[in-house]
Amino acid sequence: MRFGSTIIIALRALRRNKLRSVLTALGIIIGIGAVIAMVSIGNGAKSQVEAQVASLGQNVITVFSGSINTSGTRSGWGGAATLTLDDADAIAREVSGIAGVSPEVRDRSQVLANGLNWNTQIQGESPDYITIRSWPVAEGSMFTEQDVRSVAKVCVVGKTVVDQLFPETEPIGQTLRIRNIPFKIVGVLSAKGFNLFGQDQDDVVLIPYTSHMKRITRRTNIASILIQADSPEVIDKVQQSITDTLMQRRKGRDQDFTVRNQVELAEAATKTTKTMTVLLGAIACISLVVGGIGIMNIMLVSVTERTREIGIRLAVGAHGRDVLLQFIIEAVILSVMGGILGVLLGIGSSQLISFYLGWPVLISTLSVAAAVSVSAVIGIFFGYYPAMKAAELDPIDALRYE
Repeated sequence: MRFGSTIIIALRALRRNKLRSVLTALGIIIGIGAVIAMVSIGNGAKSQVEAQVASLGQNVITVFSGSINTSGTRSGWGGAATLTLDDADAIAREVSGIAGVSPEVRDRSQVLANGLNWNTQIQGESPDYITIRSWPVAEGSMFTEQDVRSVAKVCVVGKTVVDQLFPETEPIGQTLRIRNIPFKIVGVLSAKGFNLFGQDQDDVVLIPYTSHMKRITRRTNIASILIQADSPEVIDKVQQSITDTLMQRRKGRDQDFTVRNQVELAEAATKTTKTMTVLLGAIACISLVVGGIGIMNIMLVSVTERTREIGIRLAVGAHGRDVLLQFIIEAVILSVMGGILGVLLGIGSSQLISFYLGWPVLISTLSVAAAVSVSAVIGIFFGYYPAMKAAELDPIDALRYE
């Protein structure tokens, strides 16, 4: 029997029981829809986290202050300011493959301007900071290397600080007092929003690190060092070079610093979302299995109901493989139709979730193609056993069946 004729017969058989066919495909529809919706939500969350990591800058390596051991008492990582400006200078001078270096000093303080006050993060940085962090200045300009050398009283402020202290006034050229020391505002950073840890990145005041150390906090050590590698390919090499350079400066002392790169941060940040995507997808896949079992169940019922029909076909010359192919095609048609409708349901559900709940969703073309392919495989897998039972019927017994 020709393949085209077999498909026509299968379609006629399904059309005779329209409601049952739709209800049978419903399990696949819901399963595929759930898989696409859940994977889209997981991918959207992962994409959002990756975008937030990217907002921290490109090819960034950070050196953190570490631990010191005093009379057997260890301070723990970050418990002591173990980095110096000489360390940052050594990295800039001796490590190849880097595009920028910024020593960092951080502190919170109450700032006053325009008759208002606000508690914010005061960060001592170098002019390279905005390049390392991929953070353009929206108004004015960044302070210069000359400002760093001259310990200048200049600052660049974030959008949140502007909103709180200069709601109706142009901030450029205004005076911002930090611990009663006047700093001239020379630039306003573009808005960045919240970071991975829920902190407002725009709630910040940047000043030259020398001004922070000599005018604000009177520190001799720095908290961390930001470094930007030339390209992603050299990050590991640069990271190792930084570690080697700093260890040489310690002259045999224990390592009192930690070096981390952005790739490690991205992997740690996306690990949870990857796990959730897999978990949500696995839960949704259970409904696919249930839908496949439903197809097998209905096909077995169909074989029983159509025993005499099968007997007549076999008696007039049809082969067992023709009957086998017919029932497999019926199962595949049910699955593929369910898969296509499930794809539409999944895409529609994802868009509704994004519209009403504001969740980020990212529909993958690969997941859609995989869903339709999986639905066809389910039809073949769960339809094969009922089809084999139909093909193995004895024509005489089938004709006698009531």
